[in-house]
Amino acid sequence: MDGNNEIILHGRAAEAAKLSHYNHGRAFYCFPIDVKRLSGTVDRLNVLATQDACGGALPEEREEITVLGEVRSFNNRSGQGSRLVITAFARAVLRAEEEDDNRVTLAGTLCKPPVFRHTPLGRDICDMILAVSRRYGWSDYLPCIAWGTLARRCGGMDVGDRVALRGRLQSRTYVKRTDAGEQERVAFEISVMDMDWKDLNA
Repeated sequence: MDGNNEIILHGRAAEAAKLSHYNHGRAFYCFPIDVKRLSGTVDRLNVLATQDACGGALPEEREEITVLGEVRSFNNRSGQGSRLVITAFARAVLRAEEEDDNRVTLAGTLCKPPVFRHTPLGRDICDMILAVSRRYGWSDYLPCIAWGTLARRCGGMDVGDRVALRGRLQSRTYVKRTDAGEQERVAFEISVMDMDWKDLNA
């Protein structure tokens, strides 16, 4: 795994793996994984993996697994659902019995001005988009969210600042108003727990 993009998930496959697509003759499969937070809330996250990464056997529904890999993004041009799709790309899928786990480590560049705001309950919140370099000149554009004191600090950052952060990948359901009426959608974002950018921008 690249040191600037790592994710560790431990939970249960919510569904059996299904064929997603072929790339350079390799078959890629997708499946959702349910990961429980300490609060009891469950994040349902998308995983993309090859059969080799799964040790030759694709996960079955409700099977307990660990996913080691990186966070990927791609643009959804189908017109259905979110325009930016966030996936955990698995380098390895292991069978193990452990506590649920959700850890993300990223290092990248702030590519849009951060949006600092307040929730209806008065909490400070800051939304950011982090560009994380991948091999062969590609980059993943990952939405991140920070709260409280960290949000206020993030609100003062500039486009082009280098950022290193630790957090978790989470899912969030929301209602979007469209010409066809209200639609329930799911957004995925990195909830930031800790961040460092001073040393990176020295």
